[in-house]
Amino acid sequence: MGTEDFYCDFVLNNKIEVEKVFETENVLAYHHTKPFWETHIVIIPKKHIPSIFAIENEDKPLLSELFEVVKKVTEQVVAEKGAARILSNTGEYQESKHLHIHVNWGEKIR
Repeated sequence: MGTEDFYCDFVLNNKIEVEKVFETENVLAYHHTKPFWETHIVIIPKKHIPSIFAIENEDKPLLSELFEVVKKVTEQVVAEKGAARILSNTGEYQESKHLHIHVNWGEKIR
C-alpha cells in the first residue's frame, strides 16, 4: 500500500480488516495481511513509536505490555506448532515506520 506507517494509517484506523489473535488496551496482535510464513503474526503497540530507536523512558510500561503479548502469542504458536521465530526489523529493513514484532513459524510462502 506504499505507506510510511501502515499500522497507524490502516490497521489501527480500521481501514483494513485484520484477523485479531490477541488484544489489550495498548497492544494488538493479528495475522499478517500478506504473510511471508505459514504462520505469521504481527504485534504492534497502539501508540505510534517509529522504531526501537525511538523508545523513550515513558514507553517502558507499554514495552512491558508489548512483550507480555509477544510472550503469550509465541507460547500459543509453540504449543500448536512446536517452535516459533520472533523478529523485528529496523532501518531500511523496516518497511512500515511503526515498531512491530513478527512471530512466525514454518516455511516461507512468498
